[in-house]
Amino acid sequence: MKVILLEDVKTLGKKGQIVDISDGYARNVIIAKKLGLEATPKNLNDLKLKKANEEKVAQEVYEAAQAFAKDLESKQVILTLKTGEGGKTFGSVSSKEISEAVKKQLNLDIDKKKLQLSEPIRNLGVTLVPVRLHPKVTGTLKVWVKEA
Repeated sequence: MKVILLEDVKTLGKKGQIVDISDGYARNVIIAKKLGLEATPKNLNDLKLKKANEEKVAQEVYEAAQAFAKDLESKQVILTLKTGEGGKTFGSVSSKEISEAVKKQLNLDIDKKKLQLSEPIRNLGVTLVPVRLHPKVTGTLKVWVKEA
């Protein structure tokens, strides 16, 4: 019997895959536990339409991320650090502080986990911070660190 999997099944395959399994296993386990549906022409057509819709939504999300990345490149955030003699800074600017400043200054909600700082910013001036907006899209944000 051909079955369309509704969830990942460890021994059979991934969600959305069409697998050929024995009738008893299909009826008593897969269909009974709502892990799959029988592969009738109606169910196959529904699966095809669902996949097309998911691809369309994924493309829209990707395009929105690209537009947001372009918009983000023209913006900057200003933060302050205390400095001592000779321009030596006390402390650093972390991704959490940058995220909060973006929320206050630009009214944008960027999660601190999306900011890809290899280490906190410890110097004055402009730093370009990569922001992961989508698995395929990375934007850059200008962070201007000034003397307090």
